[in-house]
Amino acid sequence: MTKFFSKFAKDESGAVTVDWVVLAGAVVALAIGVVATVESGLDNAASNVQSQLGTAVGASGAGADTTLSGGGSGG
Repeated sequence: MTKFFSKFAKDESGAVTVDWVVLAGAVVALAIGVVATVESGLDNAASNVQSQLGTAVGASGAGADTTLSGGGSGG
């Protein structure tokens, strides 16, 4: 029985698999962080574009609907 445990302790055949699992987990964590950062920046950019378009349309006196929801008086 002790021979089995000593052989098991010296066996490193699964060590490469553990390395790949750790590496894959790090890549997934990094991807989640990148997506969260980009999403926040895109929300800010979209809000700024909407604000600037609303200001430009309001200044032109066109009277158009400035919401981005697809609503409006056009039929």
